[in-house]
Amino acid sequence: MNNNQLQLRSVNVTRYVTPLREGGSLPAIVEADDGFLYVLKFRGAGQGVKALIAELIGGEIARAAGLRVPEIVFANIDEAFGRTEPDEEIQDLLKASTGLNLALHYLSGSITYDPAVTVIEPELASKIVWLDCLLTNMDRTVRNTNMLWWHKELWLIDHGACLYFHHNWQNIEEQAMLLFVLIKDHVLLQQATELEAADKAFHTLLTSELIRSIVDLIPNEWLAADSYFKSADLHRQAYVRFLETRLAHSGNFVKEAQHAAKALI
Repeated sequence: MNNNQLQLRSVNVTRYVTPLREGGSLPAIVEADDGFLYVLKFRGAGQGVKALIAELIGGEIARAAGLRVPEIVFANIDEAFGRTEPDEEIQDLLKASTGLNLALHYLSGSITYDPAVTVIEPELASKIVWLDCLLTNMDRTVRNTNMLWWHKELWLIDHGACLYFHHNWQNIEEQAMLLFVLIKDHVLLQQATELEAADKAFHTLLTSELIRSIVDLIPNEWLAADSYFKSADLHRQAYVRFLETRLAHSGNFVKEAQHAAKALI
C-alpha cells in the first residue's frame, strides 16, 4: 500500500462487555458491528482526545516500523449507547464519549509480557527502546510493560502516554531535541544492545512522507478540541514538525539510552 493511502477502518460499538479497571482511563472490552471484540479507548476519559491522538500516532508508527501492534480502528459510540449501564461511573464515561473514539483489536488469550519469564532478543528490544525514545513513551516499565505475549510473539499496546509534549505546545523544536531521561526505567533497556543499528534502520523506514500520512489520519474533530491552533492543518503540521525534528536528532536519545543502560550494570 502506498503511504498516501493509509487509512483506518471505522466500526460502530454495539455492546459494552467489561471494563479493564487496571487502566487509569477505564478502557473497556466492547463488541462492534463487525462481530469482533476491541479494547476501546474513550475520548471522555481523563486525558481526552490527546491520549487517542498519541495512541494513533504511536501505534501506527510502531506498525510502520515493523513492530506488532493490534489493528487500530475508529470506533463510534451512539448517543443512546450505554443508557442501561448500571454503573454510574461507566455510564458517565459513555455519555462523555459519544462520537468518534479509538479501539484496538482485542487479542483474546494474550498474557502480559513478563521479563522474568521471556527474554527478548537484542534486535527487537533495541527497536522497541528506540521507538519509545522517539515517541517519549514513559509507560513501558517493569511495573507496566504495555506489551502482550500472543501466539508466541510480542505485541505492543497502549501508546496513550506518548508525545506528552502536546499538553504544552510551547517551544516544539526545543522539546523535540530534549533527552528522554525516563528511558532509564524501560523494561527492555538492558537487552537493547543494538540501538545504533535500530537507529539506522528507522531512519530509512520513517520517511517524512510516512510521518505525514500517519498524522493525517487524526480526525479534524479531535484536533478541534485544542484551541491553541487556528486550523487542523496547522495542528497536524506541529505534530509532523516535532517528529521530524526528533528523528533528525535521534543520535541524542540513542546516546542517552546507551548511557542509561551502562548505569544499570
